[in-house]
Amino acid sequence: MDTMRERFVDVTTRLLDEDPRLAVVLADITAAAFEPARERHPDRVVNVGIREQLLIGAAGGLALSGMRPIAHTFASFLVERPFEQLKLSLVHQGVGAVLVSAGGSYDNPAAGRTHMSPGDVALLDTLPDWTVHVPGHPEEAEQLLRHAVADGDRNVYVRLSNHQNAAPVPVEPGRFATVRTGSRGVVLAVGPMLDAVLAATEGLDVTVLYAATVRPFDTAGLRAALGERTDVVLVEPYLEGTSANEAHAALADHPHRVLALGVPRGEHRHYGSMAEHLAAYGLDAASLKERIATFLW
Repeated sequence: MDTMRERFVDVTTRLLDEDPRLAVVLADITAAAFEPARERHPDRVVNVGIREQLLIGAAGGLALSGMRPIAHTFASFLVERPFEQLKLSLVHQGVGAVLVSAGGSYDNPAAGRTHMSPGDVALLDTLPDWTVHVPGHPEEAEQLLRHAVADGDRNVYVRLSNHQNAAPVPVEPGRFATVRTGSRGVVLAVGPMLDAVLAATEGLDVTVLYAATVRPFDTAGLRAALGERTDVVLVEPYLEGTSANEAHAALADHPHRVLALGVPRGEHRHYGSMAEHLAAYGLDAASLKERIATFLW
């Protein structure tokens, strides 16, 4: 199986051949993989080097000229480092781009904190009108990327990761999918957390929802799944609590409890593997089972 990042390169290369309005802006990351596309479209595949603020500024300029830009690098360099440019070059200017990240929260723990971005989605929540997709499989990544490119001139963030589920889920952009039904509460698994959530809730009488799109938040989908029940568990592959306010707002007129699980705010000052980081964060299946069962029972 290919990775989400490999699928992104393949799909975007084909889209460049099909859509003359599309442009790709890179900051060295993945530039070699886009070299064949750059040779065919030298005016629409631009590598600005390790200049992340310029990456977003160039995307904003392309959008102002009527293009549909895709900006790509690691999440920490795509959202955190050039955040002011996102605010000004895109949102303030009233134009849209597709941001496609790699690296996620813990993909490359051997690289240290500079290459981790658990706060990216929470940071984008401070800006208005962003669509945020968090695919859990390359097939979903392709579908959501194609949807993002065709999504008018909206600002869209597609969060890719090496952490992925074994199989895709049939997803509808902007809608939660029901994967399992039960009567004791709802567990919402975001993107690559689904496999661990399914393993953790095996034998538990809970409904499991799956979200590959987290913004806009599917209020109707959560309310329909919850029914008269009161308990919701959020399991997200980034900063814990990122979607807690969205869940509370969705259920403002409904008595409820929310347990928000994700990457803790405290920095995990160790290297190691992705699996070791997930265990340290309490996001592996064994830890999730204990935390979910304790909350619901």
